[in-house]
Amino acid sequence: MVLEPYLAAKGIYMTPISMGGDVNVERAKNELKKIANNFDFVTTLYDFYGFKKRLGNETKEELEQRLIDSVHAGVKPRLIPYVQMYEFEGLLFSCPESMARGLNDSDVLQWCQDVLSEFNGNPEAINNSVETAPSKRLLKHTKYRKTTHGPNIAEEMGIPKIREMCLGFHEWLCKIESLAK
Repeated sequence: MVLEPYLAAKGIYMTPISMGGDVNVERAKNELKKIANNFDFVTTLYDFYGFKKRLGNETKEELEQRLIDSVHAGVKPRLIPYVQMYEFEGLLFSCPESMARGLNDSDVLQWCQDVLSEFNGNPEAINNSVETAPSKRLLKHTKYRKTTHGPNIAEEMGIPKIREMCLGFHEWLCKIESLAK
């Protein structure tokens, strides 16, 4: 886990809890109900594309608000909902050099730079459709394995680089870091 030591160095200690797939508001609400009283604060990190049962053209912000609205009143002030646009793998495009090193494939460097350029240098905007989402692009053009390469690439590039390139991710971490003050 890359976030855990990064936040611990700032005096913020976390306990990651995986929900696996098939995330939706009702399921998240039930999970938050089970764990919320065990922690001072809780946050989420869900992929927008992985989120099931979205309402029509629901935006990231609307989805995050629906998460807040779904929980018990006592949990609301302690919940920092976050939905990653469009998925975790988008963050990995923050540094093409780290992507190439993490995948041990120098040909990936130019490909990753091209993808990033196509989206005006914004990794969080990499999206045309579910079929061309960041993870689908990686699976098609590289030997990417989510559980092995994802954390390794993120660690290689570091949280500061991801924050520099990904405004939504940066804003989420600012909210978390403000808890330590």
